[in-house]
Amino acid sequence: MCESNLSSFPCSTHRGLVISDTWPGYNLDVFSLPNHYCEDLECVYIPHGVIVDRIERLASDIMKDIGDNHITVLCVLKGGYKFCADLVEHIKNLSRNSERFISMRVDFIRLRSYCNDKSTEDLQIIGEEELSKLTGKNVLIVEDVIGTGRTMKALLSHIENYNPKMVKVASLLVKRSAGNNTYSPDYTGFEIPNIFVVGYALDYNEHFRDLHHICVISDKGKEKYKV
Repeated sequence: MCESNLSSFPCSTHRGLVISDTWPGYNLDVFSLPNHYCEDLECVYIPHGVIVDRIERLASDIMKDIGDNHITVLCVLKGGYKFCADLVEHIKNLSRNSERFISMRVDFIRLRSYCNDKSTEDLQIIGEEELSKLTGKNVLIVEDVIGTGRTMKALLSHIENYNPKMVKVASLLVKRSAGNNTYSPDYTGFEIPNIFVVGYALDYNEHFRDLHHICVISDKGKEKYKV
């Protein structure tokens, strides 16, 4: 199991909360987890409370940047739904108590680019007809994870065909990888090493979405739920 190590504790930068390659996460025993997953996880990587606090700060940053606008929030399903719901709720709360006001509508699309824990070269956009509604709109794309950046760049290329007024991207996680040197979202929750994580709606073949925390899946878990 993973043990906490203060020397590698995450630090905050313009890239979001940067979690170092040596960050071991937290021992599973100190958190409440579903019993049926405990043997399938290595550690709690980002606790739920830290996730929620970080999202609240992202909402504040978004309010400062694009307040006083009508925003179309484009939620990338399925992994982005929890992040999107919490982010929108925080923006609404801030807007109600601010001189600046953001009105929002939320649309949904699904992207498919993973098989097991590997990203594929093929991108499928499910719900692409929703993109036609973005013409002339201020768009905030809400994504769960950006790895190499190829999927997001492909999506942005599709969206540009519909001539939106403005496009911003918020991603809960950004993975450091050799292939991700050319794209960074406008708003990043956490920058993490190139590891496969689950929980907080992030899945491995549709499992683990119900975890409150973001966790590292074990090799046993990958084998158990692979397709």
